[in-house]
This record gives sequence, C-alpha cells and structure tokens, in this order.
Amino acid sequence: MTTLTHRGRRTEAGGSTGKKLDDEEEAAAERDPEDDDSKGTRLTLMEEVLLLGLKDKQGYTSFWNDCISPGLRGGILVELALRGRIQLEPLTARKKRLLDRKVHLKSDTPTGDILLDETLRHIKATEPAETVQTWIELLTGETWNPFKLQYQLRNVRERIAKNLVEKGILTTEKQNFLLFDMTTHPVSNAAEKQRLLKRLQEGVLERWAGDPHRMDRRTLALLVLAHSSDVLENAFSSLPDDRYEVAMNRTKEVLDADPEVEAAKGRGTEMIWAILAAFNKA
Repeated sequence: MTTLTHRGRRTEAGGSTGKKLDDEEEAAAERDPEDDDSKGTRLTLMEEVLLLGLKDKQGYTSFWNDCISPGLRGGILVELALRGRIQLEPLTARKKRLLDRKVHLKSDTPTGDILLDETLRHIKATEPAETVQTWIELLTGETWNPFKLQYQLRNVRERIAKNLVEKGILTTEKQNFLLFDMTTHPVSNAAEKQRLLKRLQEGVLERWAGDPHRMDRRTLALLVLAHSSDVLENAFSSLPDDRYEVAMNRTKEVLDADPEVEAAKGRGTEMIWAILAAFNKA
C-alpha cells in the first residue's frame, strides 16, 4: 500500500451546449500529446513519473522504492487511454466495479512510442481481455502463469531514461558502486524538470478548484501515478511548509476519493480512477 508522506509523519492514502462541451473534452482527452509542443518538450506520463523519481545529480531512483515499476506500467495504460487507444469495457449490471471491467482495444494505430506500441500489441493479441489490475501484473512480470511471461515489459526504466536522454532532459554516465558499475542518468535540463514540478504544484495550489474533475486530465493522472509510484513527495518537497501542507492535504483529498464514484462523474477519466483503485487494493 503506497502512503502519502507528510514532513515528519506517514499518512495512509487511500443541452446542445452541454453536448458540445462533452465532445470538446473527449477530443482533448484523445488528442495525441505529441501534437502540442507549445509548452516545451512534451513528455509521456511514464517519462514524467521517472523524472520525478530520479535523483537529479545521481541520476537513479531510490533503491528502496519498490513501487515505481508497477507505477510505470500503470502510466502506460493511462497514456494509451488518454491517446484514445484503449478503454474499459462498457458498464453493465454484472460488471460495475472498475476492477471487474476488461481493458478493450479502441484503436491499434501506433503511437510512435516503443513501450506504448509494445503494450498495444499485447492488448490487441490477448483473448479473452484482461482487467487493469491483471495488465499491471502481467506487464511487470508478477504472474505465476508461465504462458503469460511473454507480456512482461523488460528494461522499462532504462528505455524511458533513454527517451529522456534523446529529448535532452537527461544525460548518461557510468558510476562505480564498489562491486559493480551502473549506468546512471543525471538531469541535464533542470528547467524542464522545474516546469514539470511547477505544473503539478499549481494543479493543487493556484489552479485548485476543489474538484478533481476540474483538473487537467494529464495532471490528475500524474498525481495518481506519482502517488502509486511513491514519488509524489519529490514533487512537493521544495515548497515552503505552509504551501506544502496545503498541497499534501488537497492531494490526499483526491487520493482518498472513492474511485468508483469519481469514475462515474466524468468522461475520459475512468482509466485514471481504475489505476488508483488497483493500487489501493494492492
């Protein structure tokens, strides 16, 4: 169970006009983020989560963090959903809970991202379909079924880091750790990471509207994924104490919400809440 960290303590997480707005919101949710480069380098959710988790100078994530691997796999599912490639199966009387509904292919159009497209091929080829929680386990390699080990995505952190190197945000170095050498990826573009931190901080401070459904969907997704990957503390640690407490309290308000209730309120956010539900259950 992932926890929210407060400084000095740990807290357990847990009409025609209307139609036009709905259509615009759905189009925004499905728009490929690579089409919008007006705010600097566009990153995937997986890249943003890894960037939050990396130590800037050392270039690696905490050795004690055992949540980031499944968190990154959850990020892949959300990214595919926001790009209009996958969706949860329609709500039925028998399958009401988010974690009971299967992940269905919506479009097999390649995204251009190797990890996303590899996952897309797995989902397309899988019959019968699997749930969100099962897909996180399969992609992470946490399955007892030897016939499904083929679904494991390998070297995910290294592949994401390579993408960030190609985008000029990280660099590559070799560090010696007494008994072995390790490839590390220190942050080389501090401005890009600061932009990411600012967006997440503003999402729960200056732009906070008291309702997660009024948040930008990618910011909401990043909030959930950062929490699930146990790197959320890194996003707020630079804030002054008073703003830090406000940010953490509002974040806890979002993460303590009932995913089933929240998923029923707005279009385009079901996968985000399903990921939260999956990690709450884990």
